[in-house]
Amino acid sequence: MKILIKNGRVVDPANHLDGIFDILIEDSWIKKIAENIPIEPDKLIDAKDKIILPGLVDMHVHLREPGREDKETVASGTKAALKGGITSILAMPNTEPAIDSAENVRLLKEIIQKTSHCRVFICGAITKKRQGKELTDIFGLKSAGAIAISDDGNCVEDETLMLLALKKAKAAEILVISHCEDKSISQKGQVNFGLTSTRMGLRGIPKEAEYKIVRREINLAEKIDTPLHIAHVSCQESLEIIAEAKKKGLKITAEVTPHHFTLTEEAVLNYDTNMKVNPPLRSKEDVLAIKMALKNGIIDCIASDHAPHTENEKEIEFERAEFGTIGLETSLAVAITELVNPGILDWQELVKQMALNPARILGIDRGTLGIDKEADLIIVDPNKEWIVQKKDFLSQSKNSAFLGRRLKGKVEYTILAGKIVYAEDGNSKRNYLGNKR
Repeated sequence: MKILIKNGRVVDPANHLDGIFDILIEDSWIKKIAENIPIEPDKLIDAKDKIILPGLVDMHVHLREPGREDKETVASGTKAALKGGITSILAMPNTEPAIDSAENVRLLKEIIQKTSHCRVFICGAITKKRQGKELTDIFGLKSAGAIAISDDGNCVEDETLMLLALKKAKAAEILVISHCEDKSISQKGQVNFGLTSTRMGLRGIPKEAEYKIVRREINLAEKIDTPLHIAHVSCQESLEIIAEAKKKGLKITAEVTPHHFTLTEEAVLNYDTNMKVNPPLRSKEDVLAIKMALKNGIIDCIASDHAPHTENEKEIEFERAEFGTIGLETSLAVAITELVNPGILDWQELVKQMALNPARILGIDRGTLGIDKEADLIIVDPNKEWIVQKKDFLSQSKNSAFLGRRLKGKVEYTILAGKIVYAEDGNSKRNYLGNKR
């Protein structure tokens, strides 16, 4: 099948493209990108006034399957991803059971092969049951198909054990992703420590709980000269430590989430549990520091940290509610609204943050629109305004920190391996086409 996309602004930093071009897709592949392609295709898409980007890569997604299919499944989560313009995701290991063995990697791979609608890569656990006591068989996880390891949701608090994990990961050539939280400091905190926690009468989570471990992890990685990725950075102090590590030439990368570069701790003052996230929403100064870190390249990528929860887990007292917000369907629009439109990032930089850089960090051949590459791409209307509403989510859970918010930028088409797998109709109603992989 031949698909011709005409007159769109093509943005692809990997190939130094930013201009009005046509794109010809034949079967699964990008065959030509040129100013005018004179061909009669099977499917013609007019992308005038639209922007064509590589399919996004989200390296921090909780799909909850196996074990908590009441929150999300591989099927529902990957449908949501396609609606948000995300064609590749990294599934985190805090499932039930945890992805802490080659057997469990193979179990998840089987589910993915049967039910996923986009590309799903697997992150295994660093320690058994993510309990921080005994290392997993890191070589076995890699051999079974995991491309990264993390105890996300938990920190490996034993420094000696973490150093051993980094050594074994270096030998296995697999990426370590660190959830930086010293729970002896954060304890049972609910929100950012400070005036807001005092006003709410809730236990606060000091920034030290994060940046203390960020510093420790970077020091450990430096000792053995190995790559390390820092998840969901939330505060200025962590950014300063990461910036210093990069100045020294260390192999450190880091991500931030849309909720951390958009929302401040004041968003929790009305006890909206959708704003209860971990790490917590921080101060205005931290939000500004994150935006500047994105602009200056201290932060390498934007990841959703998509964390679905049931209504029973969210629509309860704040102290009892689970941490987390969904993000697959809103990440791109939030980034356009908060970063591109104000001029903090341009479109080239946005593509680096949401497609090219995460693909490179994970070592997967995605995030570009190269000739003879598989055609994973999206067509975005940058001017389309929409309001985030529960009824529109494809995610099984609806716990979004952006409910009711007006955003700008809407995915009109998602194309995966040369097939149109998501399209938005003229009435802005979702039209999910599907693509079992």
